[in-house]
Amino acid sequence: MSIFCSLRQLSVTYGRERSGAAALDGIDLDIAAGERLAIIGESGSGKSTLARALAGLLPEEAKVGGEIVWPELGRPPRAGRDFGFVFQDPGSSLNPVLTIGEQIAEGARRHLGLSWKQAYVRAEELLGRMRIPQPDKTMRAFPHQLSGGQRQRVAIAAAIVARPALLIADEATSALDVVVQAEIVRLLDGLVREDGLTLVFITHDIALASGFVDRIAVFRNARLVEAGPVRSVLSAPKSDYTAALIASHRDLATPPLIAEVPS
Repeated sequence: MSIFCSLRQLSVTYGRERSGAAALDGIDLDIAAGERLAIIGESGSGKSTLARALAGLLPEEAKVGGEIVWPELGRPPRAGRDFGFVFQDPGSSLNPVLTIGEQIAEGARRHLGLSWKQAYVRAEELLGRMRIPQPDKTMRAFPHQLSGGQRQRVAIAAAIVARPALLIADEATSALDVVVQAEIVRLLDGLVREDGLTLVFITHDIALASGFVDRIAVFRNARLVEAGPVRSVLSAPKSDYTAALIASHRDLATPPLIAEVPS
């Protein structure tokens, strides 16, 4: 596989942190084109800062060291066109006063140069792929008329409407119930396989991610603890912290995580 993105000694410090503690500290990580990479860590581990650094969404006061190189693109990615971003709360990316159809179609019109009519056709097609019932009616609905799971599906549709090469999902399932979480994960997995997307899946839940990703990168206290193929990390973790994360998901009623990992 070719390298889509390469992080070299990436460090991020926020100006408000008087102690000088880094939000990311000397991260070296390669993201392969077309892979599904899970970034695992507790709150404050740096995983969401990493997502925002990749997307160029860090606040102005952030101090960034090291580099992010994009060999596949040859330049920094363009928001909406080269990458899509799905947030934890779809309310942060959906406008409450615009219809669902307007919000999805706008990305296709802006980035693909489609007419409004063509953009609306693509938007409705995507809603169908998101397995939303009656996509034609949903096109005319407003965000508050949909369930949380449906809003997240709409947010995913809006993120991929311009056919980006990279999809970043930052805790995109953590606000949903377990059943809907599984549905969203299956949806993301299908999209990556069908469209050849590179997926960066940010989550605190190693069990959820392990069922469908190719590689896992574990973060703790702003540092990369370990990274590797999901089967290797789960069966022989190099870090005591990773081993503790895996153990925390095991009890008498839980099948071994390794049995759920794709071969």
